Amino acid sequence: MKAVGYQKSLPIEAADALVDIEIAKPEPKGRDVRVVVKAVSANPVDYKVRKRAAPPEGEYKILGFDAAGVVDAVGPDVSLFKPGDEVFYAGSILRQGTNSEFHLVDERIVGAKPKSLSYAQAAALPLTSITAWELLFDRLGAVPGKSLDARTLLITGGAGGVGSILIQLARRLTGLTVVATATRPESQKWCLDLGAHAVIDHSKAMKEQIERLKLPPVGLVASLTFTEQHYKGIAELIAPQGKFGLIDDPSEFNVAAFKGKAVSVHWESMFTRSSFQTSDMIAQHHLLDDVADLIDKGVLRTTLDQTFGTINAANLKRAHALLESGKSRGKIVLEGW
Repeated sequence: MKAVGYQKSLPIEAADALVDIEIAKPEPKGRDVRVVVKAVSANPVDYKVRKRAAPPEGEYKILGFDAAGVVDAVGPDVSLFKPGDEVFYAGSILRQGTNSEFHLVDERIVGAKPKSLSYAQAAALPLTSITAWELLFDRLGAVPGKSLDARTLLITGGAGGVGSILIQLARRLTGLTVVATATRPESQKWCLDLGAHAVIDHSKAMKEQIERLKLPPVGLVASLTFTEQHYKGIAELIAPQGKFGLIDDPSEFNVAAFKGKAVSVHWESMFTRSSFQTSDMIAQHHLLDDVADLIDKGVLRTTLDQTFGTINAANLKRAHALLESGKSRGKIVLEGW
């Protein structure tokens, strides 16, 4: 089968940073479903893994987490899916990735693809939807339901993949006031179109901008990018006893900045459940089914922004380069072989 992989961690400009390869089709075991991959999307974790994780000598590492496709075979212990089912999912960081024609994934982290979306539109959603959902409800403790919540949720990096779905979840499923941050005019408009009540510029002092808006106190913060640059300023503006959640990898982060206000700090990693085979791992299956239902009911919409053509090394290198530039918006999807 066709796949895209690499043997050495190289800059994306290098000829062998990602290459087209042919490998054997994998066979499902246990609770694995084998998926015919129709579309994938690129995420920052793809280039982060490419930069730091080289496979054993002579082997290829295949990246890719988001996928949408069709189940074509199942392991002996599978009960949730059967061949022919259309699915979408975000995979496991411990296994080979979705940049391959056929892919194995544990059924407990797979959802039924939204019926109203194409494969490309669906592939944009799983990793960011799981991350945003777990961050908002499991880590920050936001209350589902539209009853008024007298707090503001501040989302730094609102136009990115996670921010694009988090804005929607918070606006459609909670009573929070939602403020996103973005610097470029087109990114600010993107955030407003997705439902943010207001947008501020994180390249400028945020505390003063928040104060001018005269909104409810910032009780929750979702720090999605450049946490090391923003967390001290956020510590100044967040309300006492607030909650601060982050998903990126800050080069410098001193939790003591939040001590005086008794602010709790929460890490979110959507790979935790699959990596540690937690007892509630199947929660991601249910979560994705809920997202699909909300999509089909018109409550949420896909965050697909650009399609980069077929799934091959050249197009994936373009996607990695754009993500590494920090100038992407929404999600980048590749479709077909």
